[in-house]
Amino acid sequence: MTLRSNDQFNTTIYGYHDRFRGIKGTRDVLLMHEADIADAGLCEGQVVALESDAEDGVHRRRDGLIVTPYDIPRGCLGAYYPEANVLMPVEHHAEESHVPAAKSVPVRIAATT
Repeated sequence: MTLRSNDQFNTTIYGYHDRFRGIKGTRDVLLMHEADIADAGLCEGQVVALESDAEDGVHRRRDGLIVTPYDIPRGCLGAYYPEANVLMPVEHHAEESHVPAAKSVPVRIAATT
């Protein structure tokens, strides 16, 4: 899922401290449940990438995300919007409203080079 910080209005970012989530100094984070971090063989602070798994033949990747434990449902990932927009295919939208389906983008965690 993508999310906004407390100091953000739409795509305008006013700062790099998210008091809602206790994240300071960066927006390049990948929020994960602690158990999912362990299951994936990752560790807090590790830098990873996300790759879109939209099965449309287009390679989409967001590098430089810092693994950050957060109270998020198991099996889910969170990253800031608009930084993670590169992962969303334009065709991936809600059926009735046609808004981008930013809360359900299929991705894979990838190692960085």
